[in-house]
Amino acid sequence: MDDDDDDDIPQAAGPLLVDGSAGEYVARGERRTKSPIWPLLALLLLVNLTTSIQNLPLNRLLERRLCRDYYGPDKDVSEELCKIDEIQQDLAWTIGCLETLWVLGDFAMTIPLGFLAEKYGRRAILWLNLVSRLFLLSWALIVGYLSLPPQALIAGSALSVLGGDTVFNSLVYVLAAKVTDDNVTRATYFSWMTALSSVINFLGPAVAAATMSLRLFLPFWLGIGLLILAIPTISLLPRVASTMLVADDENQRPLISSPTLKAQASNSTLLSPIVERVRTLVSVVRSHPRNLTLLLISFFLTSLASSDTKLLAQYISKRYQWTFASAGYLLSLKAVVNFVLLSIAVPFLLKARRSNTQSQSQSLSDRGNLRYSSLCLTVSVLGAIAISISGRVWMLFPSLLLYALGSPLPVFTLGLLKSPAVSPQDEGNPAGSTDPDAHIFSIVMMSKSLGSVLGAPLMATLWFYGIRTAIFGLPFFASTLVYLAAIAVFSGIKLG
Repeated sequence: MDDDDDDDIPQAAGPLLVDGSAGEYVARGERRTKSPIWPLLALLLLVNLTTSIQNLPLNRLLERRLCRDYYGPDKDVSEELCKIDEIQQDLAWTIGCLETLWVLGDFAMTIPLGFLAEKYGRRAILWLNLVSRLFLLSWALIVGYLSLPPQALIAGSALSVLGGDTVFNSLVYVLAAKVTDDNVTRATYFSWMTALSSVINFLGPAVAAATMSLRLFLPFWLGIGLLILAIPTISLLPRVASTMLVADDENQRPLISSPTLKAQASNSTLLSPIVERVRTLVSVVRSHPRNLTLLLISFFLTSLASSDTKLLAQYISKRYQWTFASAGYLLSLKAVVNFVLLSIAVPFLLKARRSNTQSQSQSLSDRGNLRYSSLCLTVSVLGAIAISISGRVWMLFPSLLLYALGSPLPVFTLGLLKSPAVSPQDEGNPAGSTDPDAHIFSIVMMSKSLGSVLGAPLMATLWFYGIRTAIFGLPFFASTLVYLAAIAVFSGIKLG
């Protein structure tokens, strides 16, 4: 929390707004000042690029260690000889454990860290989030340089309790949602963020492939450098008003019902406010229409199904006997489609829809989000099943491109969160909850994280048995079924 936050408090005569970071107020009734989005995009670039470039070298580092254990430490074995079933099964198990423990620690600490974000400010928790990521990369370097047992790398996920992808995305998307009051502009910001992620997705594997071809440890050092740059970037994040408070007309003091003020004023242990926060999140869901519950289930299912993408590098390397560097270049080509969709096609679609619906009701925009979400889910089903049956590389490439066509899904599903049929203005603020937007986005990220928590071990297990039985497409068959379940759930959303 910054020491000069109190200087931002205006001398207003009306009720006040307070941000989740302590002491950031604006007068209610004044139009919210437009905050710059670029620091948020810069932070997203630095953190997600680090995550994107670490996957390939982590797989290759573990594969090389397992290969040396199998053939003997004194032998310099080529990567092609490491594609045998025994080594690839051990690789699948180790990476699966690493991914599972990372998302499990992150998920378990989502609510406690959310409370601490209200007490100490979002920036403090984002800085803390960088520590867990720096430790993972540093530990990978230690395992590699000291030739520790490959299973020792699993310990790199130990600090995920300081926050991982769920905590990071929850904070970032809440900030992005509060930069503007306009629903279409908010959807555009989400599109920019998703487009940036798609750019990272095709830059990351290519950068990782190029750097690890020079030296295996170079991507890890590059990731550490990017995270160090993220430290000052957090200081530039926009300060936005988030919490509506009712103040006494005489002394203009916000009520203590604010979760932010409770977090700052509480001298009790951390457990009681965490329990209270869980109750608040449950009450938020119960106070909303059934559509919100269905939307949260769809977030969970799509996150579970998309866990198969983390196996793509191993899948390509094993099934087609490719090096991890070559697989990285192929994955980069796949992500070009994501980039075109999310940086050009979707923003153009949103802009056109905005110009055509300015004089019409919000329901038309919501129906568009619902229709495009269903289309993305259908394409994802076709893409997953196509990948699973691709016996040759020439079949895999168009299948990957087809799968990529479903990547705009988060743009439209997140846009539905602000629909009156999902989050009515008069029902989204139960007792004790003065920041329903932040709560809803936290619940969304927790739903997605829970899908990842279950998806990581499930896909790793299916891949392990897929290698053993030579049914390499088994994880993608499972993803197809989960996407179909998501379509069934999504069909239950009624906008009225």
